Amino acid sequence: MSKPLKQIHLAAHFPGVNNTTVWSDPAAGSHIEFSSFTHFAKTAERAKFDFLFLAEGLRLREQGGKIYDLDVVGRPDTFTVLAALAAVTDHLGLTGTINSTFNEPYEVARQFASLDHLSGGRAAWNVVTSWDAFTGENFRRGGFLPQDERYSRAKEFLATANELFDSWHGDEILADQATGAFLSDARAGSFVHQGPQFDIHGQFNVPRSPQGRPVIFQAGESDEGREFAASSADAIFSRYATLDAGQAFYTDVKSRLAKYGRRPEDLLILPAASFVLGDTDAEAEEIAHQVRRQQVSGATALKHLEFVWNRDLSSYDPEGPLPDVDPLVGEEHISRGRAQVRMYRDPVAIAREWRELAEANKWSIRDLVINTGNRQTFVGSPATVARTINDFVQADVSDGFILVPHITPGGLDTFADTVVPLLQEQGVFRTEYEGTTLRDHLGLAHPDERRGERVAS
Repeated sequence: MSKPLKQIHLAAHFPGVNNTTVWSDPAAGSHIEFSSFTHFAKTAERAKFDFLFLAEGLRLREQGGKIYDLDVVGRPDTFTVLAALAAVTDHLGLTGTINSTFNEPYEVARQFASLDHLSGGRAAWNVVTSWDAFTGENFRRGGFLPQDERYSRAKEFLATANELFDSWHGDEILADQATGAFLSDARAGSFVHQGPQFDIHGQFNVPRSPQGRPVIFQAGESDEGREFAASSADAIFSRYATLDAGQAFYTDVKSRLAKYGRRPEDLLILPAASFVLGDTDAEAEEIAHQVRRQQVSGATALKHLEFVWNRDLSSYDPEGPLPDVDPLVGEEHISRGRAQVRMYRDPVAIAREWRELAEANKWSIRDLVINTGNRQTFVGSPATVARTINDFVQADVSDGFILVPHITPGGLDTFADTVVPLLQEQGVFRTEYEGTTLRDHLGLAHPDERRGERVAS
């Protein structure tokens, strides 16, 4: 018997200004004006996407003490943007990244419960930690957490927030105007939490929201991160969007669920995916090549090389050969605060490999960065991209994709108008929203259903 077709989940990430976006393209708009967020969100909702996603940047990244030119503009506050978008959308989920290292459970729980009320049950929280003292310098606790304690705090942070969400059961508000009774229980919202990270007690002042709790996303790649997602998250982001790597990640994470009494469908796996569309596959490939060159200027190429070399390479010609000196190895790093630093555990070996690649292919520094950096996940005509996305989801590479266009806010429009209808024709993507909450869109149970309780209306 053949396996039934999986329904594809699609979401849209508004990426801000970084080396994915091409802010210099004439088609690009503002990354801070609300009209850009509105355009992007309305396109995603018109295409019947599950949710819109905002990442988080708590510090502008610097290199050599100067702001890196493609991270100049900080996105407005996540909660402010999502709350505003709740007023101009009706169905689209609203997912925000909020850090568990530099915030407190009470304030974050209050903000997400409020967003869930304001949006009618469309709020989601991407729980992240901060790994470096660089970001921590902006906060009172600057870098106080050793790496091995980040997930301990994150786990207790989420558990504490859930206790706050669950401190209301959903039936306490009577609002009986005839008798004057507002609450059935004057102790509604009471909580006590004592733990290594948090020791708090009081009353949570936001009643139970439509989803009970926001949908929980997690983005950990480490073994600890995968366990955290398997035990506590509703969805996990993945950076693996290729067939073999994606299937391996999918199998590994899903296999961890049983020990926590969970089913495979209780956790969705959603890689980020970029895309380039053309009328033909050949045209799309040509556009993709041009986009990669727009994304990696000569100055950008040198900055990327500094991630590995840990040296000031500003005197090198980006159209010339790679440095013949080896990287500097040590704790102090010229590119501290950038995630790429963690990717290159053996910089000397990476430099040797890159020199060999550049020599074999006659690549300049810029050519090397273009060809070894992140390439677009899906490139082709709408029919090719639709077929590939469906093939990957049916092959358990993922449960869907979070699309990251290189142009904002209009870069999602063509995908919505050309690829989505093809997926709908194949019967693997919705033609209309069937529910009102983000949990409905994602096929996730309400927290009260999991406990066998009545779901509050």
